[in-house]
Amino acid sequence: MSAARAGEALTYCLNIHPAETWEEMRAALTGPVLRVRDGFAPDGPFPVGLRISARALDDLKKPEARAELAELLRAEQLRAVTVNGFPYGQFHGTRVKEEVYRPDWREIERLRYTVDLAELMADIAPPGETVSLSTVPGCFRALADGAQDGIADHYLQAAAYLFGLEQKSGVRVALAIEPEPACLLETIAETCAFFRERLYSPSARLRFAKLTGLSPDEARDVLPRHLGLCYDVCHAAVEFEDPAESLALLRDAGVPVHKLQLSAALRVPEVSPETRQALGKFDEPTYLHQVVARRNGALSRYTDLRPALSRGAEADGEEWRVHFHVPIFLKDLGAFESTRDFLAQILALHRAEPISNHLEVETYTWDVLPEELRRQSVDEAILRELRWVNEQLGG
Repeated sequence: MSAARAGEALTYCLNIHPAETWEEMRAALTGPVLRVRDGFAPDGPFPVGLRISARALDDLKKPEARAELAELLRAEQLRAVTVNGFPYGQFHGTRVKEEVYRPDWREIERLRYTVDLAELMADIAPPGETVSLSTVPGCFRALADGAQDGIADHYLQAAAYLFGLEQKSGVRVALAIEPEPACLLETIAETCAFFRERLYSPSARLRFAKLTGLSPDEARDVLPRHLGLCYDVCHAAVEFEDPAESLALLRDAGVPVHKLQLSAALRVPEVSPETRQALGKFDEPTYLHQVVARRNGALSRYTDLRPALSRGAEADGEEWRVHFHVPIFLKDLGAFESTRDFLAQILALHRAEPISNHLEVETYTWDVLPEELRRQSVDEAILRELRWVNEQLGG
């Protein structure tokens, strides 16, 4: 039985399943998702964390396909409470790397994709539901110069659209910006500053008021309901954030956490020739594996594992955090470990004072993990992750 409190949803992100079309998405929903549901929460509605590519979203613009999805969810007691709107294109079996951010929030296509996703979620979610929609943190950092004003305005346009959608449908969709290493919004401090200066500032509230027809005072109150944060625990751990301090920064800035993504990264307490050799197994061509290194309290950053490893013995003695999602039920990874302790701290803080109503396990890298870390089926691994989280929450 899940230890989730009233109004709280614990699920996993369907981006672990290769599903780029509606047919493939339907196969995931009627196959592994139901097996996980039956193993974890067989007696009641099971929340699902959807991932819908631009291609699948186009398929689901057909009324018959959209109706089929809605009926499938209803018949199988699956609650559509959150959607991963981060990866737009193909996410498995091809080079993703920095292309995962494109189109980004500099581009109108990202705005269109996001509002189309929101429309779909409003159609398929239960009446009165609040849905979180996680998204790209602006853009890849190397492309951010001079783009912040345009990015902020696109976020505000999206939030205004979501306000109108709630008035029309009764479903509230909350856009959840997900800070990530090597992006415009990388650390929690940077993210809070961006919200204060560009998204929640007096001028931003006036812009939102103009877009929605609300008064400035109403805009101040309504805007955070539709525009907040996705706190990805893996990303925060990679950035050497302090769990309690990072959450306090968000509270002080008035930024709500609309989604809490539960994931763990690689942690190398002390780089050595042996750990560098072991990390070679994680240097794979599909996803971007950013590295943050710490020596004597100073941080240095690398956009992928290969350039960090190319430093050779120069890196020995540093502590590394590597953006490579590993199963959260594992701490000991042989030559190094995971950041599971960081995740456990976040969950303890959540248990004491709820951080978000949407908790989503996200370990999408199953297909590229070294063989010794995936000696069970994906279904079994997901169940183990959900059960581990449930134990941390008191279940």
